[in-house]
Amino acid sequence: MLASLSTLRTGETVRVEDVARMTVRVLIVDDQEPFRLAARMVVETTEGFEVVGESETGEDSIEKARSLEPDLVLMDVNLPGINGLDATRKILEGSSVRTVILLLSTYEEDEYAPRAAECGAAAYIPKSAFGPDRLESAWASAVDTS
Repeated sequence: MLASLSTLRTGETVRVEDVARMTVRVLIVDDQEPFRLAARMVVETTEGFEVVGESETGEDSIEKARSLEPDLVLMDVNLPGINGLDATRKILEGSSVRTVILLLSTYEEDEYAPRAAECGAAAYIPKSAFGPDRLESAWASAVDTS
């Protein structure tokens, strides 16, 4: 059975070889069902990743992140209620588990990559570029720099 990154304590180190054997637990946050379905397909076809939940709003994503303790959150920027940037901040602040958040939206990467960094997200990926390769590389970069 593969371990989850969320079982690690804050400050605990992880070897890259160990990360490769873990199942990455993913929470998908998007208000549009077609994109949630597309993101689910990307996650499920990417080896070592599994969807543990979905959410349609920023507020609900905060609650689900706390209850599900995912390793990775795929967060849309534009959401009903609080936006994805604010939801990212709230998920990361005070969390005792290591959660990586990737922001996704239809905006250009040049415009949103700096905003992703400002709110604590590991990266910004345009929805048009989101696929298994981009998911794996963003995850590897985020884990490598932690």
